[in-house]
Amino acid sequence: MSRKNLLTSFTERKLTAVNSDLASDLSPAMERNRSRGAFGAITRSIDELAEKAQAAKDIESRLLEGATVIELDPDTIDISFVSDRIGDDKEAFDDLVEAIRQRGQDSPILVRPHPGVVGRYMTVFGHRRARAAKALGRPVKAVVKELDDRDHVVAQGQENSARADLSFIEKAVFAGNLERNGYDREVIMAALSVDKTVVSKMISVTKDIPAEIINVIGAAKNSGRDRWYDLAKKVRGGGVAVKELMASPAFKAAPSDDRLEMLARHLAGKPSGKIPAPDRREPIKSWAPTDRSVSVTLKKSAKKAIVTLEAPDGPRFAEFITGQLDDLYVAFRMSTKEATGD
Repeated sequence: MSRKNLLTSFTERKLTAVNSDLASDLSPAMERNRSRGAFGAITRSIDELAEKAQAAKDIESRLLEGATVIELDPDTIDISFVSDRIGDDKEAFDDLVEAIRQRGQDSPILVRPHPGVVGRYMTVFGHRRARAAKALGRPVKAVVKELDDRDHVVAQGQENSARADLSFIEKAVFAGNLERNGYDREVIMAALSVDKTVVSKMISVTKDIPAEIINVIGAAKNSGRDRWYDLAKKVRGGGVAVKELMASPAFKAAPSDDRLEMLARHLAGKPSGKIPAPDRREPIKSWAPTDRSVSVTLKKSAKKAIVTLEAPDGPRFAEFITGQLDDLYVAFRMSTKEATGD
């Protein structure tokens, strides 16, 4: 089978979040307000979560279409041969375990027969669902498909990169891992649904920044490509030792995004410790129902607010909120007037 035909089923249409049709469902009032101030920031965050969730669902549906769902022993399933994550978010995993305990497994994972071990399987996507099932001591719902290595990495990359919880550096590391495994840029582009220029920049970041540094910094979920490009340029400049900083208690105790900032400031010759301290930021607010089927987190500063909706019901709840924004904004304006006496 030619390379072009091999990729046809995965590249026949782009599956990036920006191509979702959800935005077209917004009312005129929402369209007028969506880009304004804090309201616009909240709206964009909700839209992005909903769109990425829908993109991931589209990919899963297409890959699992017409297949039979069976139950497998999680102990017979191995992880993918190419990693696409840095570290593990224990809190998010605990939420997933609790959600599956309460409601069961909503969607199956995709595995293929293990290419090197008879009677075992290899995860294509859904490795956390498999781990959660193992932690609960129950079988995991799965679809088994015969895939070669190329189809495996394209399916894995598209499904995982469409999700909101995969950061820029995790996508970049995945791209670098694929190249080191001998895959060409066409396969990497298909796996991540990005163009050749973006792939080149992703791989350049992982080449400029040693893997040891990336792993110590972590996934940096709130840091985009610009911050990593900036760090890569500083690392290329060389001349500044970083091991002492990375071994310091303050660096180890800092959140992943702050570790990235501390290292960038250190390489720029600035005091690495002078980043906003937690007690000078607005406190992070969170909410979850008793069954923890959704988790809502608000991070707010003077100029912006970011609302994150996670756990199994997070994407659906985000879509519901998006449909109620007109009424919510009216209620907000009324509460503001009542509070100020206007």
